[in-house]
Amino acid sequence: MDCAGCARTLEKGVGQLAGVTQCEINFTTEKMTLAGNVSREAVIAQVRQLGYDVKPDRPDGPLPDVSPPNFLRFMWQRTETRLALLGVLLILPGLLLVEIGGRELAWVNLLSVTAMVAAGWPIARSAWMAVRLNRDININVLMTVAAVGAVLIGAYTEAGMVMVLFAIGEALEGYTAGRARHAIRSLMTVAPQEATLLKDGRPQRIPIQELHIGDVILVKPGERVAMDGRVRAGSSVLNQAPITGESVPVEKEPGDAIFAGSINGPGSLEVEVTHLAADNTISRIIQMVEEAQEKKAPAERFVDQFARVYTPAVMVLALLVATIPPLFFGQPFLNEGETFGWLYRGLALLVVACPCALVISTPVAIVSAISNGARHGVLFKGGAFVEALSRVQAIAFDKTGTLTQGKPAVVALRTAVCDDGSCADCNDLLALAGAVEQQSEHPLAQAIVQETAVRGLDQQFAPATGVMALTGQGVTGQVNGRTVTIGSHTYFEANVPHTAVACEQARDDADQGYTPLLVSVDGRYQGTISVADTMRPDSPAVLRQLQAAGITHTIMLTGDQAAVAQAMAQVVGVTDVRAELMPGDKVTAVRALQQQFGKVAMVGDGINDAPALAAADVGIAIGGAGATAQAMETADITLMSDGLKMLPFAYRLSRAAMNNIRFNVAFAIGVKFFFVLLVLTGKSTMWMAVAADMGTSLLVTLNGMRLLRVRP
Repeated sequence: MDCAGCARTLEKGVGQLAGVTQCEINFTTEKMTLAGNVSREAVIAQVRQLGYDVKPDRPDGPLPDVSPPNFLRFMWQRTETRLALLGVLLILPGLLLVEIGGRELAWVNLLSVTAMVAAGWPIARSAWMAVRLNRDININVLMTVAAVGAVLIGAYTEAGMVMVLFAIGEALEGYTAGRARHAIRSLMTVAPQEATLLKDGRPQRIPIQELHIGDVILVKPGERVAMDGRVRAGSSVLNQAPITGESVPVEKEPGDAIFAGSINGPGSLEVEVTHLAADNTISRIIQMVEEAQEKKAPAERFVDQFARVYTPAVMVLALLVATIPPLFFGQPFLNEGETFGWLYRGLALLVVACPCALVISTPVAIVSAISNGARHGVLFKGGAFVEALSRVQAIAFDKTGTLTQGKPAVVALRTAVCDDGSCADCNDLLALAGAVEQQSEHPLAQAIVQETAVRGLDQQFAPATGVMALTGQGVTGQVNGRTVTIGSHTYFEANVPHTAVACEQARDDADQGYTPLLVSVDGRYQGTISVADTMRPDSPAVLRQLQAAGITHTIMLTGDQAAVAQAMAQVVGVTDVRAELMPGDKVTAVRALQQQFGKVAMVGDGINDAPALAAADVGIAIGGAGATAQAMETADITLMSDGLKMLPFAYRLSRAAMNNIRFNVAFAIGVKFFFVLLVLTGKSTMWMAVAADMGTSLLVTLNGMRLLRVRP
């Protein structure tokens, strides 16, 4: 298919087959989806009758995408484009001798008519099928009527030029559309199609479709990761930019998850496969991008509906232009010398009013934005959400796991004699607590264990023995013959004496949203380790970028106490806080924000914030690459990176897409209006009109493809 109009013609033609209840065609992916009871052969026959062809999948998978050839090779691949090239050669004498030289020669006119027939035969055949099968007046009908009319009034060179230029223009549209499709389909090359399986200690290359969950594959230095998995042996640094958009490489060690499509660094990795090829991260991304292209933006639907009415209306207008001035105002019907008659002007109006540029102006921009977003770890679920994000006036953020890390970390460390967290006594306190907490999976315990590892204290003491949990209050164990207890402030109030200063500091920590864990050795208070959910490092910068981009209202929604939320809000930089909210309260808060500001986006983790994400005009989930499929399915937009750093890019991309569409539509309409005036005043020829129309179509297509170059 060369343009979106082709998709509409096919959709209507195949949809009229007996037994077909629904037919949808995606111009970008070149896929037809059918519902009903109809044979494959009947569908293929109808497609071919309408002047198109099908490309069936192979038994072992879809046809591979190949880079489009140069334009001349592209033109030589199809019969209709080869006929268009023949038409170019045949029309040259008419252009040189008649249009430029002003000479009328019978043999030149014959060549011009032959050029019209050669280049225009596929167009006229498609026009006839559209009228006969679809009862539809499309672009091909307009051009065929204009060319035949030109022959009837003796404008032979004009007739040939119209068909030749239109055929070449359609081929150019098809060529640029092919390049756009290739840019989108190249997403599929992110993950390799083969992997090195380690079986019985021996490596062997096999297709990724043959791998099973639990298999172990070898990822060599510099190689792309073929499958989602978990590192079983080895360590390396991986570039996850193709999946998450993160530009900084990430260190991976045994136990860490890795994603298909990531690029391995200097180390070799043995990776245990955790997802089948059809279910891995890159496969889900490709599937979502393809589905997104089928969900049209409101602007795109409006242009499609407008074009359905516009083309028949142009036919009626051209008839009125050709007949009313001669019938009622004594104007010439046919050409007289250098003056164009009104029949010629009506035929030229058919050409200049062709809706090609208008129809293609929107889908190319939307698809380019969706594709570019996917390349940088931003998954739009459809053109509607590209448009909706561009109109957002306020963004609400869940706090835990969105603006913050979502997991506790050590934020303060004090002993009875030191409170700056860096003295030797503080390190001893932390090492003792870490030795006891090593055997616990509790998030607070893991925060202490991680901090001991960061400080290099994890080997200072052997793991504790006789470890027992103090249900809901803490844990105790033996370290080098000493009894070490880590517990809540409430537990120490009842069981372990401690100073008034320590008591006051613990209360202050709790007021700030921290969790104070008091430590005793042999029943004597030694110090306090305070743990809290910490802010994501990129959150303040993201908020500043959004405000600079025009989002002046940013709101934190949290279940925390108001004082804790306000303290975090000042650090992060949001403009408003709604605290002490239950999940249902967040929905109410989102609706209140919509009443106050208009379009509102909600950013959350995609699972526990699902009600608020659904209530917002745009729901945005973060951490898609590390989350389950539910996180990607919950929201309208998914940020694959584990953080907010791509949110400003997503917003800027959506704004750029809508600005691009507005320019394309205005430019297409402006050029048409200008040439309509030229035609009606007798200043433009038909071939000039078709050249202008095809040129406009190519320009808006190329302008839409510029969105592929927008970068974070």
